Amino acid sequence: MDQDFIIIGGGIAGISLAARLAPAGRVLLLEAEDQLAHHASGRSAALYEPNYGPSAVVALSKASEPHFRATADILTPRGLLLVAGTGEEDAFKAEAQAMEMTQIPPDEARAMVPILRPDRITLAAHSTSAEDIDTDLLLQNFAREARMAGAQIRVKARVTGIRREGSGWHVTWQGGEARAQVLINAAGAWVDEVAALAGLSPLGFRPLRRSMARIPAPLGVDVARWPMVFGPEESWYMKPDAGALIVSPAEEDPVDAPHDAWADDMVLAEGLARYEDCVTEPVTRLLASWAGLRTFSPDRQPVIGFAPGQAGFFWLAGQGGYGFQTCPAASQLAAALILGKSPELAPDLVAALTPARFG
Repeated sequence: MDQDFIIIGGGIAGISLAARLAPAGRVLLLEAEDQLAHHASGRSAALYEPNYGPSAVVALSKASEPHFRATADILTPRGLLLVAGTGEEDAFKAEAQAMEMTQIPPDEARAMVPILRPDRITLAAHSTSAEDIDTDLLLQNFAREARMAGAQIRVKARVTGIRREGSGWHVTWQGGEARAQVLINAAGAWVDEVAALAGLSPLGFRPLRRSMARIPAPLGVDVARWPMVFGPEESWYMKPDAGALIVSPAEEDPVDAPHDAWADDMVLAEGLARYEDCVTEPVTRLLASWAGLRTFSPDRQPVIGFAPGQAGFFWLAGQGGYGFQTCPAASQLAAALILGKSPELAPDLVAALTPARFG
């Protein structure tokens, strides 16, 4: 089976790129699991906050906004609230400034989220720029665009072999094989493993676990309009979700190897305790818990570009939990580089994302 482009990885990075490339050539996307977006993409907090994340992430997020605004029902208002107490002043000030948030009186914060403890929360800052992302709609829109332009999307297609063949790449998976001039590594936490399978040196990506719990909303309270709430230094966060609350310890615990992650009960309990310390309503039960792997490059910026010295091997990796809010711009940049077009993004940003920066 001859293709122009083979994409390994069916998360939002791979799917959005498939939609960009399909009008320009034959695209085959391979996903190891039995559904798209099974791992990190399927376990996202689903927030668009353009000022959140490392510098290159912020630039990609802001460049993605026109796509979000032009697509109906992708974004809905949420808001972001940073809260802190005595002894947390320095962290509060730094975070509020970095995320361009407006400091507000604690009473105003409690008007937004009535369960905040008045004796504990003495500092608050608010931003209206944060919005919920309908991640499923965004993913399905890109998948539909890709298929309509002729892309083949295969699930349950775990890649078992990659080798150079002439000027291109030969890829085998459970039940098939294909050749293409360009191979795109969008395999999430598995990107270094895919690179090694292709005979390239890993770049040193680190998968970090983050746990989440869904808990009941306070009895008789409509939480639909509450903002997402962060503790200082992102020690915990809470977000309304379908009539309940999602609470996370916001941990970044390294894992020995990429895998289908699950929540660590002790870490989750510690995070819930930090959340409980700031609110008047105790956590009495969990509706569900889960975890995802947020994968970062050594400098915590995404990696988008051709591997130096390896013709046709392209990295689209290291989204680090920011994949949904950056995917429109990241996929557009990746497609431009793959197709030999001039990127619309600033040259310094393109340079900041290239894999060549790792020498």
